[in-house]
Amino acid sequence: DRTAVIAATRGCRVIAVEKRVIAAARNAGARAARGEFLAFVDADAQVHPDTFVEIDRALADPRVVAGATGARLERWSIGIAFTYAMIVPIVFVTGMDTGVTFCRKEDFEAIGGYDESRLVAEDVAFLWALRRLGQTRGQRLARATRAKIVASTRKFDEFGDWHFFSVAIEALRHLMRRDLTRFTASYWYKPNR
Repeated sequence: DRTAVIAATRGCRVIAVEKRVIAAARNAGARAARGEFLAFVDADAQVHPDTFVEIDRALADPRVVAGATGARLERWSIGIAFTYAMIVPIVFVTGMDTGVTFCRKEDFEAIGGYDESRLVAEDVAFLWALRRLGQTRGQRLARATRAKIVASTRKFDEFGDWHFFSVAIEALRHLMRRDLTRFTASYWYKPNR
């Protein structure tokens, strides 16, 4: 896609990453970052104007180890609403969210960053690791929901508004065979992107 070109024309520093894994791209960005705080977001998300104010507010609290902003979707349908309804309880039970994920650079380094062996759910593993680190220090994850991203529905546009249910079954089938590689390659890592 044209993410790197668009970012460069907007004055962003673009880091080239050979390994075609989301975790590798995030780790490379973190290594190049010069700030005290790190923030990670998918390229197809629309970031709220107050995102960095809310991240600063959350991480100013010493009881917070990391967090996420949460997300609103760019469009709705009955199928998307059912999918959303299945995911929301997980957010409330775990305290983990999606959107812009953020942490202190020192904590990122303490957990070793994103696990580059994971082709999917690297963000979930990342937040779990930060959560465990925080628990050792009496810290928690924060949800900076005043600055939710607008998340792309491109996967729904591409595969249909009800696709999540068949994808979940397919992922489970591959997981039981201990082979998620082909599944993740076809869903997240298309060769022509």
